[in-house]
Amino acid sequence: MKGITEALRSGSKLAEDYICTADAARSLYEYDIRWENGLHARAEWLKQSEHTRVDRHELASYLRIYNKRVNNHDHVHASITRLVEENAWVVTGGQQSGLLTGPLFVIYKAASVVAAAREAEKQLKHPVVPVFWIAGEDHDWDEVNHTYLPEPQGDMRKVKLQGHFTGRDSVSHVQVKREQWEHVLKQVEHLLPDTIYKPGLIKQLTEIHRASSNLSDAFARIISALFASSGLILMDAADPELRKLEQPVFARMIQQNASLRTSYLQGASLVDQAGYAMPAEVAEDGANLFYIHEGVRLLLTLKENLYQDRKGLVSFTEERLLQELKQHPERFSNNVLTRPLMQDSLLPVAAAILGHGEIAYWGLTREAFRSFGLQMPILLPRLSFTILEDVHDKHMQQYGLTFQEVQYHLQDKKEKWLAQQETFQVDEQFTQVREQFMTLYRPLLEQVAELHPGLSRIGEANLVKIHGQIQYLERQTRRAIEDKHAVSLRHWNGIQHALFPMGKPQERVHNALYYLNRYGTHWIEELIQASAEFKGQHQVIRL
Repeated sequence: MKGITEALRSGSKLAEDYICTADAARSLYEYDIRWENGLHARAEWLKQSEHTRVDRHELASYLRIYNKRVNNHDHVHASITRLVEENAWVVTGGQQSGLLTGPLFVIYKAASVVAAAREAEKQLKHPVVPVFWIAGEDHDWDEVNHTYLPEPQGDMRKVKLQGHFTGRDSVSHVQVKREQWEHVLKQVEHLLPDTIYKPGLIKQLTEIHRASSNLSDAFARIISALFASSGLILMDAADPELRKLEQPVFARMIQQNASLRTSYLQGASLVDQAGYAMPAEVAEDGANLFYIHEGVRLLLTLKENLYQDRKGLVSFTEERLLQELKQHPERFSNNVLTRPLMQDSLLPVAAAILGHGEIAYWGLTREAFRSFGLQMPILLPRLSFTILEDVHDKHMQQYGLTFQEVQYHLQDKKEKWLAQQETFQVDEQFTQVREQFMTLYRPLLEQVAELHPGLSRIGEANLVKIHGQIQYLERQTRRAIEDKHAVSLRHWNGIQHALFPMGKPQERVHNALYYLNRYGTHWIEELIQASAEFKGQHQVIRL
């Protein structure tokens, strides 16, 4: 699989500068993107810091139980066995669970974890296993309960998991009924065109969702179907059994909360001094932990030696909070700033695969890592792709369009192209008519106004109506020209919907099911095999 490198807009200046190894950004991280330079140093640090992490055998026992339920594959269990070995490391990344896995970039992130683990193992000559976190503890249901698939005409259709879910419980704890899954799968079956892969894909999706009672389980099973043969281990951050392993780490976070809070504030100050926008909120009174109370995930603050939420629903002394943790570890959850610390307290992380937004907020955490007796791992940007199908490639060549023109100037290019197809110049002709009309009408209006003041009001009203009629004829003329070139305009719109649907990069909107239905699954392994470098470049690939 060959890709062409193209620049893709990003929303984070800090992440872009990290990828470009700018000095201001580099100062916020432990390692830089040139991971070959730091990989052996990171591995040596992991050897010396084994005592800072959860016991490998206990972690492996948990992973075997969880993966047997949602990711039961010989290669996965082999990865777990390798993880127990001395001097075995991990490449990890994660994503919140989304409907039908959500946007394409989720697939690319999982592929990145596998590819980076393989490359790291080649360089270190020690086992390096891929581990993918499912951030099932996130509670923004409206963010994950939908995805997008193209309609036959190319427009994007929103596929939504129906149902009303009260409270702010973690996504992994929101129960989904069978009829709600069936409603989603009916939409999917309707939208996907008939191909040789469709019957098997629909059958597999049906079996997965019948076996799943919540979004995170369904997400895990789809990821497993795509990546289990690569040995990708899965973890759900909201799993109560995992919480039991995390209990001592949460206890340290509570006991060292003051120093951690100071470290995060220091990190925010360093980001600000380096000239970057704040990537995440760092509150002076933030405890940087969530507590789940009656199905609601509450962010805790620390005021006057009391841990409490901002609405005053819960309040704990440190002693009482530690007691609650001991009795109910499943009620505790990380926020975006403590999640990296938890990850490194569980796993021997050689490198973490992150999106641009994640790279940015990790820039706040280096001092917290050090305060907690840890070291920030190597951060690698996830792989990034745009899939260019033959039909859209052909049309781009037909109209002389580059990827960058599609990204930034497609509407202007389309209008210019359309104008060139007609000798009748709409703008010029109608502007001329308006000007000539006003040249004749305005003197007449002034003359009749002298005869009677009321005629002036009638004339002005008449002017508005005439302008409206001219505008109407202009719109109809443009529509007639568009109808005349309807086939070509469908080509232009097809390019837009395929590469930048809804004005966003393809990987942030399109669901993988469209491409799995059209091309099968082999292209995912091809992506993994073709990806040994992690330089933050965007690749346009052809399937």
